[in-house]
Amino acid sequence: MGARESERVVALLTQLKGRFTVLLVEHDMDTVFRLADRITVMVNGRVIATDTPAAIRANPEVRRAYLGESAG
Repeated sequence: MGARESERVVALLTQLKGRFTVLLVEHDMDTVFRLADRITVMVNGRVIATDTPAAIRANPEVRRAYLGESAG
């Protein structure tokens, strides 16, 4: 999807939040953090973390895998 379509989907999911359970598979971490109450992160088919957005953002293994930070 392009930027315009992505924003429409985010707006729709925001409206549904709190009324429905939504399972979103997304690689755009900015979008994930905007929408999610709970996040499960997978790398190569293996779950490496499941937690709140704040805890996921602080998780060193997730930061290395998806947020582009080096170890250390």
